[in-house]
Amino acid sequence: MTEHDIQNEIRLKLSELGYYTERINVGAGYLIPKKLMDKLKRAVPPDLRAQLDKIPYFTTGAAKGRSDLSAIKDGQITFIEVKTEIGVASDEQINFIDQMQNRYGCKAGIARSVEDAVRIVTEN
Repeated sequence: MTEHDIQNEIRLKLSELGYYTERINVGAGYLIPKKLMDKLKRAVPPDLRAQLDKIPYFTTGAAKGRSDLSAIKDGQITFIEVKTEIGVASDEQINFIDQMQNRYGCKAGIARSVEDAVRIVTEN
């Protein structure tokens, strides 16, 4: 099962439990795919490479490390980072969860299943 599949199952279950859920997308790149840009830079003469360097690199969405899902119910927001059984959270993701819990008093955690997500939103 992919991370995306797990996210969808979690969103469906939390919706059934009365939560508003939201998936957060984070992205970065050029106006063309990064892999293509890298190939172009290696293939073109130096004078054209300088022109390619002028194409801006952009980032969109939330800050790096932001959890995949937000679940809101009864005025409480919960942040859920979704991983597969073998997925590993980045340092930024772990820091985000820690900040949400300890600095802001939110519920937050890593879910590898629907059951994990339900536990995160319902634990005290």
